[in-house]
Amino acid sequence: MKSAIFHDYFGAIGGGERVVIQMAKILGADIITTDTESLRKIDPDVKFISLGPTPKYRGYKQVAAYWKFLRCDFSHDYDFFIFSGNWAHYAAERHHPNLWYCHTPVRAFYDLYDVFLTRLDILSRQEFRIWSMIQRRLDQQSIRYVNSLVANSSNVRDRVRRTYGRDAEIIYPPVDTTRFFTKSYGDFWLSVNRIYPEKRIELQIEVFRNLPDEKLVIAGGFAPGDHATKYAAGLRQKLPPNVTLAGEVPERELLNLYANCRGLICTAMDEDFGLTPLEAMASGKPVVAVNEGGFRETVTPDTGMLVQPSQVNIVNAIKTLSRNPESFKGACLARALEFDLSHFRERLNHVVEETVSAYQGTL
Repeated sequence: MKSAIFHDYFGAIGGGERVVIQMAKILGADIITTDTESLRKIDPDVKFISLGPTPKYRGYKQVAAYWKFLRCDFSHDYDFFIFSGNWAHYAAERHHPNLWYCHTPVRAFYDLYDVFLTRLDILSRQEFRIWSMIQRRLDQQSIRYVNSLVANSSNVRDRVRRTYGRDAEIIYPPVDTTRFFTKSYGDFWLSVNRIYPEKRIELQIEVFRNLPDEKLVIAGGFAPGDHATKYAAGLRQKLPPNVTLAGEVPERELLNLYANCRGLICTAMDEDFGLTPLEAMASGKPVVAVNEGGFRETVTPDTGMLVQPSQVNIVNAIKTLSRNPESFKGACLARALEFDLSHFRERLNHVVEETVSAYQGTL
């Protein structure tokens, strides 16, 4: 069966992009996407088809992606289709049988709508209200053409139920445990995330401002045209000397950061799932994460600490784990194996077969 995976953009590499690449390898699928700035960092064995670039301006970028997926037609070229991201599922009307691997319904339209509004000036706020109202309506219409829904966590399955009134299978994103290793428990903590406001990077920076004897390396970037340009610029202006913004790093360098850090810190707001804690655990490292969202589904008392999103709580957790991070290694490695790529492969193949069979039964 010849498969294709539609994914929003490859302008920056994050957990969603890594999941898409793994799905493509498992299914022997082609990836159909828009922006391709990061393809030079991707496995050359994966085949990409570009729908063309999007404008690098907030709003215009997203509308362009929506339009490209809505208008494209590969219905005669493939036997099965997967959608990944916020805009790719607009291709669902023409492409069947299909499933949407949902990392989350668009949070700016639904559960984080009020949060996004507060970040805007008066004029932009009104524009955002109108744009969101239109896009919510289009989003809800598009879901009617999705044959099967898969959520990347129990947290996201609950959002899908509230947002679309549909159920979803859960397939946790995979961690390829064979690629991770432990070298040392070094002199720095690590943070790996896109530089977006909802990741609460400013909280991490303030935590380490209050921990001058500890170091923090923040790895991750953002795609041009996202809503993070001003946010990232603001972060750079207030960095203490013990915090480094490393930007988007090559895969080999990221693996070495995991292998040599003391532990991982995660502060994202109600994170969809969060692959980075498992990557840290696969490297034998403990995790300090906020007690919200998908982190509750991965971080356990023997692999780290879940705390409230306050400076005091996170500072205390880092001090506690820094005393003996090596003691968490065995439990961390065992926990990562529970989310290994082998489990993901088995569940994905099963859901694909179920979706195809159910769709054929409707013809």
